[in-house]
Amino acid sequence: MTRRSDSDNDGETSSPSPSWRPKKCKGEKHVSFPPDEEIVSGFAERKDTINVDSLTLAEVIEAYKRSCDKHKVEPKPKILEQLEVTSLNGRAPCLDLKGERLDHLSCEALEVILKSLSFDFINLQAAELEENGASSLLDMILYYESTPHLDISDNTGMGISGWKALSHLIKQSVCLLRLDVCNVALLQYPAQVLSRALLSSRLTVLHLQSTCLSGRPLFTLVAALKSNRALRELYLSNNNLNSEQDSMQLGDLLRYNSSITTLDLSNNTIANSGLEEICEGLRVQTDGLKVLILWNNQITNNGLVHLAKVLPVLKTLETLNLGENNLQNRGIHTLRESLMMNHSLLQLGLEHTHITCEGAVALAEFLAESRQIQRLDVRENEVRAGGLMALSLALRINHSLISLDLDHTPKQEQHPPQPWPWLPPNPQAPASPYLSQVSRSQVQPTGASTILESTRYET
Repeated sequence: MTRRSDSDNDGETSSPSPSWRPKKCKGEKHVSFPPDEEIVSGFAERKDTINVDSLTLAEVIEAYKRSCDKHKVEPKPKILEQLEVTSLNGRAPCLDLKGERLDHLSCEALEVILKSLSFDFINLQAAELEENGASSLLDMILYYESTPHLDISDNTGMGISGWKALSHLIKQSVCLLRLDVCNVALLQYPAQVLSRALLSSRLTVLHLQSTCLSGRPLFTLVAALKSNRALRELYLSNNNLNSEQDSMQLGDLLRYNSSITTLDLSNNTIANSGLEEICEGLRVQTDGLKVLILWNNQITNNGLVHLAKVLPVLKTLETLNLGENNLQNRGIHTLRESLMMNHSLLQLGLEHTHITCEGAVALAEFLAESRQIQRLDVRENEVRAGGLMALSLALRINHSLISLDLDHTPKQEQHPPQPWPWLPPNPQAPASPYLSQVSRSQVQPTGASTILESTRYET
């Protein structure tokens, strides 16, 4: 199925068949027509050829079975099961084709479903799409405006026609808002067509995890995104992004694009020098990035010097996840003053950053001063009784914290905790004021369902 306009043929033009060109005679005008059997070579059905309001699920299922018979393929049991429980009121929740092998004819057979129903999410992950099938199916999704969320991850054989169809979908769809293209190597042609499409797309969320974006592909993507004003969330985890050229490109992206509010760089190798480039880009943002995820990027306490310089001037950053980096206590001391001076940060992730009670005391000092922090995650650290005592007393002063994430099982004490010199004596305090004894109902232990939890990535 091909329904693109002539203007989408990338400069290709066609000429009439020589067999029926009109003969030119001097002084006369003649009109010639081709033979009847050549007048109509194909047709495109209108979107409104089926009255969707009058359809029943049984009719849609029967139409799909007839389409499969026509294309000589077996109906997919997984599709039939989903159709049986699909609602005809508004968009159906999901058309899940993950792991189903969709060859060209199987894709063609799906048209009767896409013509009759629309979905909140179409999952084509690992559907083994080949070139003709991918091209045909993506053209259908564009023509019928089938979904605002499409996942085509793990499809490595889409070919040039498939990627070109995806480019048309991104550029022309008024419905598609989120696209997932993960575990696919975006090299050369795929990176180019995707980047060109992003110049004029309406996408707001783009997932490009594990797509080999390092180097030239990232340069191509960033060049397009510098002028894109629609995209809000960009996920680039597991792309081997390095601390040199890749980090420079990310810094440039932040310099020129203030529309992206979420940037996920987890599980890369940004390192300290790369963090410096990113912070230089953040410095010029007056309105923009709200969520920055740097989970597992080989960042140490030395790299936090650059972050400490820029934190006080950031006005929009609300979530910062530095988990799975070797920050140690020195890193927390480096950030403490800057965290106190920042007035936008709401969530701070420090899971498994190799801090001990000394780092917990520095965080307690930050909590005591902060008027806006809502969540702090210090799981998988060596925070023992002394650090818990400091955090407990800080919570008596802080009135904004909603969730403090700690290990379910406290670390066993090697030595009895000693009182910290910065804490004023409190003769009425219990001997072991652990956080579980703090009488504030809004402070939760662990597992709160917030953005820090959803953006925690395991190596």
